[in-house]
Amino acid sequence: MNKNKTLRIGNTEIGSSKTPFIIAEMSGNHNQSLERALKIVEAAAGAGAHAIKLQTYTADTITLNVEKGDFFIDDEKSLWKGNSLHELYTKAHTPWEWHNPIMKRAKELGMVCFSSPFDETAVDFLEELEVVAYKIASFENNHLPLIKKVSMTGKPIIISIGMASIDEIHEAVSTARDAGCKDLILLKCTSTYPANPKDTNILTIPHMRKLFNCEVGLSDHTMGIGASIASVACGATIIEKHFTLSRADGGVDSAFSIEPKELNMLVVETKRAWESLGVISYGPTKDEEKSLQFRRSIYISEDIKKGEVLTKDNLRIVRPGLGLHPRNYDLLIGKEAKIDLLKGTPSSWDLIN
Repeated sequence: MNKNKTLRIGNTEIGSSKTPFIIAEMSGNHNQSLERALKIVEAAAGAGAHAIKLQTYTADTITLNVEKGDFFIDDEKSLWKGNSLHELYTKAHTPWEWHNPIMKRAKELGMVCFSSPFDETAVDFLEELEVVAYKIASFENNHLPLIKKVSMTGKPIIISIGMASIDEIHEAVSTARDAGCKDLILLKCTSTYPANPKDTNILTIPHMRKLFNCEVGLSDHTMGIGASIASVACGATIIEKHFTLSRADGGVDSAFSIEPKELNMLVVETKRAWESLGVISYGPTKDEEKSLQFRRSIYISEDIKKGEVLTKDNLRIVRPGLGLHPRNYDLLIGKEAKIDLLKGTPSSWDLIN
């Protein structure tokens, strides 16, 4: 993909020539309080995030109201053990009537706000709100009818590829493009909560970019921000992290969400990581040129009389760098001083015979 090519989400350009686009995922961390949801938006804006993302579903649009068997979470390692899927999504969903005030507040604060629809009715609803982009969650990346419907809106689409094989990603990407998607972004994602950094495999990012010819980023479920920063060095142009006001407040996703200070650090450090990439370059930068004088060079280290021989006792390689280059040290040894030389005199060819 052309390094200088960009796409837009709202008024923000995204691409390798731009600072990483940081998305704060609210998910269910509002804890069923609109007041808290608005505070999350404000905190995300204050931390410097470019976007806040919602999830648009109800328990009934995402699963069945069955409290046993396949629909009950009994995995000992799961954060949500002891809940049925319907109970979990009832706790976690963002009421649809909240979307408009949340999006309005984000816009007032200069942030983009968009959402992940989890079924076709959610797409219809979000179109009424004129969202500027869509996100397909990793657990929905096999929902091809949903991907097709979203693609037909013509809006930019972000797809998390968690759990998907290359063939499944190809199928999702082809479905999106065949249905009209022009601006596609894929996010490397490990769909465990929290994710182990060892399972994150961000070296996949440049391979994804080459294979699917689109922008690529990271949906990061690891603790902290290390994986996100590292992903920028691999070409990630978008970073998504779950966000909460305080993990201590609890909530369905709070355990692996970052707090305001961490989000601000993510914004600052991913920008620094991106700036540090630069270009292939050797030799001094413009700002380093003034430091050249502090490199090593050859100086007279003891007073020398005219005609006296230069030796290892009266010639040294020291800082600063205003004398002859150190490569000339052996050539100077044994030469005679043309004039009296004081200790601290920088060496030069016109001072010796």
